[in-house]
Amino acid sequence: MNKKQQFEDLANNRNSLAGNLFSPILMHFAARHSGKTYAEFASNYKILVEANIRAMEDFDMDMVSLISDPYRETAAFGAKIEFPAEAVPKCMNKVIGSPDDIRSLAVPDVYRNERTLDRIRGAEEYSRILKGEVPVIGWIEGPLAEACDLAGVSEMLMMLMMDPGSSNLLLDKCTEMAKSFALAQVRAGCDIIGMGDAVCSQVDPDTYGSFVKDRQREIISFVHGLGARVKLHICGDITHLLPQIRETGADIVDIDWQVSPKKAAAALGHETILCGNINPVLIQDKTEEDVYGLTGKFIQEHKDIKLIVSAGCEITVNTPAANLKAMSGAVRDQW
Repeated sequence: MNKKQQFEDLANNRNSLAGNLFSPILMHFAARHSGKTYAEFASNYKILVEANIRAMEDFDMDMVSLISDPYRETAAFGAKIEFPAEAVPKCMNKVIGSPDDIRSLAVPDVYRNERTLDRIRGAEEYSRILKGEVPVIGWIEGPLAEACDLAGVSEMLMMLMMDPGSSNLLLDKCTEMAKSFALAQVRAGCDIIGMGDAVCSQVDPDTYGSFVKDRQREIISFVHGLGARVKLHICGDITHLLPQIRETGADIVDIDWQVSPKKAAAALGHETILCGNINPVLIQDKTEEDVYGLTGKFIQEHKDIKLIVSAGCEITVNTPAANLKAMSGAVRDQW
């Protein structure tokens, strides 16, 4: 049974899967592990794909991903992006500075911008190499995250309170962009679309319900209509949002280390796959033996949950490779 079939078994509640899947989020770590800079990883799809496949092989992972940074769509909307050699790409200007900017903002063609096209080509490259035997996770920015990328985090959060009309217009355009980018990646071979909307953990349930939930649900429903699944990623403590996140219809929900998996499973329903949620700082700082032990303990404590084992968020660049191997080993040993 190949990795894609194993994932389908997990998603469809079939019993042939012996245990949990393993799919940590890798970006800077994957770049360095393959001998490349973060700038190369984020700007060249061939390097990103090669780094992820090497990590999949070296750490016996069950999926590969196209995640790299938040600024693919932002670049397509017109922002200038710079690529420090060993840091996350930087957005150098705000595209939105006024309501007039929102009204005049056009949803770009994802095939005509270098950054969005690079990710689409990455999906095609995975398809060519992996031949459909490994789940490929594409990536889009969620509506609030992208609005914050365009206008600035503080500015967008203030806009939600002070100018709901402009906020809704911008969020609608970000939603259309997310759907367009998801469509291109599914057509290129992605089985799952990751949707990063990290800033949502910083808003209250009423704000999430008023501005974000229905738009996330619209995107997820759209992706389902394409025959793909969605992995919703919101960094931080989302305990206060879990009942509403259930309404989005996400197939996989990433939970950061601050969230109780048992509470998340109870709130989201046991059909939802949880991905997480060991503290990445512990994976970085503990000994190899400790990481093996805490991963095994985590699996033991959550045997009744539909689970993909991962860190709560990205594996840090300074995590020892031996520690990630220990984590993988604990998963394979099927505690």
